[in-house]
Amino acid sequence: MSKYLGESNEKSKQVKLDRDKKYAIATDTTFAPFEFVDKNGDFVGIDMDIVKAIAKDQNFKYEIKSVGFNSAVQALESNQVDAVIAGMSITPERQAKFDFSDPYFDSGVVMAVAKDDDKVKSYDDLKGKKVAVKTGTEGATFANSVKEKYGFTTVAFDDSDSMYNDVKAGNSVVVFDDYPVLAYGVKNGNGLKLVTDKEKGNSYGFAVGKERNGELLNAFNTGLKNIKASGEYQKIQDLYLKTDTPQTAAKDKTFFGLIKANYPDLLKGLGMTILLTAISLAIASVVGVMFGFMRVSTNPIVRWISIIYIDIFRGTPLIVQAFFIYFGVPTAFDFRLSAFAAGIITLSLNAGAYMAEIVRGGIQSVDSGQMEAARSLGLPYKTAMRRVVIPQAIRVMIPSFVNQFVMTLKDTSILSIIGIYELTQSGKIIIARDLESLKIWLIVGIMYFIVIMCLTKVSDFLERRMANGKVKR
Repeated sequence: MSKYLGESNEKSKQVKLDRDKKYAIATDTTFAPFEFVDKNGDFVGIDMDIVKAIAKDQNFKYEIKSVGFNSAVQALESNQVDAVIAGMSITPERQAKFDFSDPYFDSGVVMAVAKDDDKVKSYDDLKGKKVAVKTGTEGATFANSVKEKYGFTTVAFDDSDSMYNDVKAGNSVVVFDDYPVLAYGVKNGNGLKLVTDKEKGNSYGFAVGKERNGELLNAFNTGLKNIKASGEYQKIQDLYLKTDTPQTAAKDKTFFGLIKANYPDLLKGLGMTILLTAISLAIASVVGVMFGFMRVSTNPIVRWISIIYIDIFRGTPLIVQAFFIYFGVPTAFDFRLSAFAAGIITLSLNAGAYMAEIVRGGIQSVDSGQMEAARSLGLPYKTAMRRVVIPQAIRVMIPSFVNQFVMTLKDTSILSIIGIYELTQSGKIIIARDLESLKIWLIVGIMYFIVIMCLTKVSDFLERRMANGKVKR
């Protein structure tokens, strides 16, 4: 454990730390009742309220980065954030990498099935079946520890809603999850029911990097003792665990009722999607044109540089590129990079590679006789390219460019994995709050469809204009 843990003074109200610094604290996106977003767009839940109460008690500033559990752990490991609070179990493996606070919640694991399933009632009924778990959670650890004994296989998901839906769809027969999370979801209508008693589990802790941010860890421990002594800690527990009334569920769960209740969040996500697309494509256009010309260069070194760039970014998945740029590069060079900046860089480089091929294809589609004729008239190579070849190539490139705009807009959804609040991420957050995945994903799909159809119409219009221009000539 950290050398800082013994420095707390129980008699003191506050510990010494940098009060001007704003600490970045990563969390999960869909882990009610510990962390989720209410209809006002505020982070709420047991973890969020505990951090808020301790920050007030210890007088420090912080910002929450909702990135999902897996990404939160990676962000802490790569020093992109100062701490993690996300229902994170204190285990020996994690203690080797991180320093943990005093436990703030004792959890456990429970099994649930679809609410209309009466066949599976115990672990013995799982032989030969598939079990849904959430990556990195205590439920996943427990399921993997007993799967050989009971003869089942596990299917891992990155968020709670996906694994719950997998069970409701019949792909997996049960789900293992942390008891308070699953019990809260069942109580609020997630379509499942509990079928086993709670298994004893590990405690949750607030984590910081090994031998890093010890003053923040010290402040958390001291603040935790203070809010327990004042009774505020128990009030937070009771608010989420001892009420039969859903805290933030939408009252009207019809299709249009959900739109009315959640349109600010959806529009905010759509706005970020469009912003990411616009900025990325502006940069990608410059990168694509530059590498496109390099791709058809007569200089073999320049041409091979372009080929390597294009092959790397077209030959690897976008999600891998996002993780590498957001976690890998900052770790290697010891600096911090915001999720927004990482998203822009990822999309720009990825789209730029495809645009470079569009430019190359457009240039090579022009009959070679055009260049020969221009050169025979005495035009230099660059002038012939600028005045003769490029204008004709643009006719071919524009529809493909618009199509790339559409692809990039859809690719922004992948960036939700690093915590960017775009349209897909807003959908996940709303689902965690209202537990209406089918309707919310339908609404999100319609929004994507409308925007993409508008871009498609623009592409069709440009194609017609270019065709008409060609005919007139």
